[in-house]
Amino acid sequence: MNYDVLIIGSGPGGYVAAIRAARLGMKAGIVERSELGGICLNWGCIPTKSLLKSAQVFDYIKHAGEYGISVSGNPVPDFPAMIRRSREVAGAMSKGVQFLLKKNKIDHVAGSGRIADTTTVEVTEADDKKTKLKARHIILATGARSRELPGLKQDGKKIIGYREALVLEKLPGSMVVVGSGAIGSEFAHFYNTLGTKVTLVEFLPNIVPLEDEEVSKQLERSFKKAGMTVMTNSAVESADISGKKCKVKVKTKKGEELVEADIVLSAAGITPNIEGIGLEEAGVELENGKIKVDEFYRTNVKGIYAIGDIVHGPALAHVASAEGIVCVEKIAGKNPLPLDYNNVPACTYTSPEIASAGYTEKQAKEAGYEVRVGRFPYTASGKASASGHKEGFVKLVFDDRYGELLGAHMIGDNVTEMIAEMVVARNLETTGHEIIKSVHPHPTMSEAIMEAAAAAWGEVIHI
Repeated sequence: MNYDVLIIGSGPGGYVAAIRAARLGMKAGIVERSELGGICLNWGCIPTKSLLKSAQVFDYIKHAGEYGISVSGNPVPDFPAMIRRSREVAGAMSKGVQFLLKKNKIDHVAGSGRIADTTTVEVTEADDKKTKLKARHIILATGARSRELPGLKQDGKKIIGYREALVLEKLPGSMVVVGSGAIGSEFAHFYNTLGTKVTLVEFLPNIVPLEDEEVSKQLERSFKKAGMTVMTNSAVESADISGKKCKVKVKTKKGEELVEADIVLSAAGITPNIEGIGLEEAGVELENGKIKVDEFYRTNVKGIYAIGDIVHGPALAHVASAEGIVCVEKIAGKNPLPLDYNNVPACTYTSPEIASAGYTEKQAKEAGYEVRVGRFPYTASGKASASGHKEGFVKLVFDDRYGELLGAHMIGDNVTEMIAEMVVARNLETTGHEIIKSVHPHPTMSEAIMEAAAAAWGEVIHI
């Protein structure tokens, strides 16, 4: 055997699993056909956050007068420089993964991997040279790609996916963004902030549809206030790209509308990368287009495992990492707890930010709970007022009988940094009274968590 554990894919699931395996004393290797770090690090999480930071700085400069700072002239975004910075940040992070692999004596095999049999991975290198590697355990972590919608075929120029949106040569004058999940909403916010006329189209009744409805409504108000056009209950039927502009036909409740734009960004979900990796030949079972696994990520074929976007569960980087650790620890003979998918934090890095964990109010009621809900608005937060970002609120959902925290839903400045407190609280089965009696520092945004809990029991002070 060349390896104890061989992983196909080096995204946040693959490389984290490899490092954990190595630190548990196993010989680990990674097969990667592209950049180390996968989509998240190179074409997703990291470069988008870099662009969003540039947009935030630009927005601060535009509103500098509100903070008592005089800036001469009208600020202008240097779009190519923002793109360059984003790529440099991603490149540095990819080198960081390379360093971690070397530090932990993990082999990086460049090429496309596929399962040849239950203990063999065939790697096809760039020159079509094929190499066979033996492993006791094979973990599939091949990630996903932008999903193409019927009638909206991506050409990479006028109809693009998230990869092209990260490296456009010039700032478009107008853009239609199809899909308002985290990817669509973040790009819509970024381009709108820089001055692009953005139309955001969502098929469902609310944008960011997986979030609590109150959060979704608040983000829609914030987007509209920022000058964005938001179309919900709407579907893009086709896009004519034969002319200078894209003519996008949108079906709404009121009938068909024609929206013209320079660029159409298709951000309506992702498609798992499960083709060409030997699943059929190995007899690996699929379920609804993804690889079927048990709670420790074992497939139906002994010795073959799968994690990340190719299995059922939230398609999030931190989920893939957690799955990789659970998977490898089980292989090593440890006793890891299965991942609690109802306590996974979700974050959207728009302005205002969104963060959530656990049940929404609606989900808690559907699950049979009698609920107690507490809310605290950012308008009553001293830190939010001082920062100049008063849009948003914290909403906490509790079980009325025992007081246990069931869900946390936040929208506002800095909430993506605050949500981890709620994940830990839920993991410890914390009650509302325990949150109320946990002294929070003043002035901070996180005080809103304590105040929201207090509001649920009628003990709130500042509203």
